[in-house]
Amino acid sequence: MEAVEIADGIYWVGALDWNCRSFHGFATPRGTSYNAYLLLDERNVLIDSVKAPFMEEMMARVRSVIDPREIDLIVSNHAEGDHASGLPMLQELTGAEVLASKRGVEALALNYGRLRMREVADMEELRIGRRTLRFIETPMVHWPESMFTYVVGDGVLFSMDAFGQHYCTSQRFDDQMDPGQLLEEAATYYANIVLPFGAQVKRAYEKVKGLPLRLLAPSHGVLWRAHIEEIVQAYLGWAEGRTEERVLIIYDTMWGSTERMALAMAEGVRSQGVPVVVMRLTDTDRSMVMREVLRSRVIAVGSCTMNNGMYPTVADITTYMMGLRPKGRKGAVFGSYGWGGGASKAIHESLESAGLELPYPDLEIRFAPMGEGVDRCVEYGATIAKSIKS
Repeated sequence: MEAVEIADGIYWVGALDWNCRSFHGFATPRGTSYNAYLLLDERNVLIDSVKAPFMEEMMARVRSVIDPREIDLIVSNHAEGDHASGLPMLQELTGAEVLASKRGVEALALNYGRLRMREVADMEELRIGRRTLRFIETPMVHWPESMFTYVVGDGVLFSMDAFGQHYCTSQRFDDQMDPGQLLEEAATYYANIVLPFGAQVKRAYEKVKGLPLRLLAPSHGVLWRAHIEEIVQAYLGWAEGRTEERVLIIYDTMWGSTERMALAMAEGVRSQGVPVVVMRLTDTDRSMVMREVLRSRVIAVGSCTMNNGMYPTVADITTYMMGLRPKGRKGAVFGSYGWGGGASKAIHESLESAGLELPYPDLEIRFAPMGEGVDRCVEYGATIAKSIKS
């Protein structure tokens, strides 16, 4: 295992998790990485650790550069287990003091027990030799204790979970990757992790917007050196709740009636020249749905009625959306029912709780849509499309 020099005297020493397929409850089909960074100076500094089962991989990369016992300081930008669960064994091996924010010290102690730690203040600077580190608190991006570490002069920002992706690759930099795939993974990560914290993202940006940035080094995925402005602007747009002129239709169905409604609605949207995406929830992971939610101006949610309520997969995604709170989007509700309804009312209440505006009347059809019922669905989709066209 070899370290990768990412700047003069600064090395990536993280670990690759090729087989990770689920993280925080959403799919990670391209795996992930746990990024740690080693700075060589008069005092050698390790930025973050890795998930405990991957410690030997990280230590092998460190050993390819220095004896781990030569590490003088460890900076913990985030106390979550994928970045910090290796800290106890790392400190036992190196004896290095751990630096963290005030909330970080609290979280690390409660998660991992007794560690030798020191609290650093927001915007505090630390000289480690020819380099100076600046610690920038970024609360709720995406935990209360989170912070960035900036290398003054080098223009390297260790950005913790911001700008990351669950993307395992043997390449380390953005310009070595397919740009479409990379942005897709960055969007998926934002939609499923960072989405509720748009206001906090904007506040964090205010703290760093005047800094020279030559390299963004997140805690997951590849590093940004060629497309820094593009990913920063993407984050700002997502934080503002900007959407595309686009409709997402998500649904599930028992005997096909709600599916027929969804497909007819999609035809109505398409007839107005507005892009539409249709996803059946039985066949689609919630993380892929949220990536489309991030882009879409209207989210139409449909379900058959089951036991006087939503189909289980629809209840799952609406609950998930309530936690992620996608602001600035419109919602629409549709579905079929047989002898008694209930699904549409439950969806409507859930979408309201998720913060969506619901300007369209709920569309319900008893049993299977036929003839006039199909026409109603087509017209419903067309109405939605017309309402969002510029």
